[in-house]
Amino acid sequence: MTEANGESLNAEAGPPGKPERGKAVKLVDRVFDQLLERIRGGNYPPDSRLPGEHELASMLGVSRPIVRDALARLRDQGIVYARQGAGTFVSAHGSPTAQLAYSPVKTIADIQRCYEFRLTIEPAAAYFAAKRRNEQAIQKIANALADLREATSHQLHRTDADFIFHRAVTEAANNHYYTASIDALKAHIAVGMHLHGLSLLGPRQGLEQVYEEHNAIYKAIADGRADDAQRLMKAHLEGSRDRLFEGRVLDLSF
Repeated sequence: MTEANGESLNAEAGPPGKPERGKAVKLVDRVFDQLLERIRGGNYPPDSRLPGEHELASMLGVSRPIVRDALARLRDQGIVYARQGAGTFVSAHGSPTAQLAYSPVKTIADIQRCYEFRLTIEPAAAYFAAKRRNEQAIQKIANALADLREATSHQLHRTDADFIFHRAVTEAANNHYYTASIDALKAHIAVGMHLHGLSLLGPRQGLEQVYEEHNAIYKAIADGRADDAQRLMKAHLEGSRDRLFEGRVLDLSF
């Protein structure tokens, strides 16, 4: 998992440039994601002890406060727990993969089903994000948007930044059911995002349009315009699906 270099944006292009605090938040996000990935991948099985803060900081190339904040977030989500004087351990019941999982994508129809399901949860998450967001949540969405802006300027589609943007919106909604659902769908969403990204690599306006869709969602959430955020997220997901399938969805009737 790599850390992208964000770029400052002017008010017309999107969110403001990242302050130092924003960089720290992004580092915490990166360490959180790396530890979560290792737990999910079985590197740290249930009830095993994680390396200490000093060792993790050295291993991941960050400061101990960054590691401490990432561990606190893992504890808040029930993924790890602390034993006084013994360290931090992986929860036997807190592994995200144990809580919620979906069958892998096997067909084109599964990609369409994934979009269908996302359309039932992500517009609602965007609505509540606009209602409940705080400064940290907005900054996290802005960080992902800045990475998308940088990639777009180089005629690239960043699937990882795209996913982080959508996940950050669910986090801003302050409803762990939305976040757990999108986490469980990460591999499934990645398939659709990758294929959608390939479909955008022709005319420049394709990538630019998708960036502007993300930017509009960000602005609606930041401004607290809940109905607009919901509408824009729905339109973005439908547009992504229609671009991928060229407007010809499959009939999923029995």
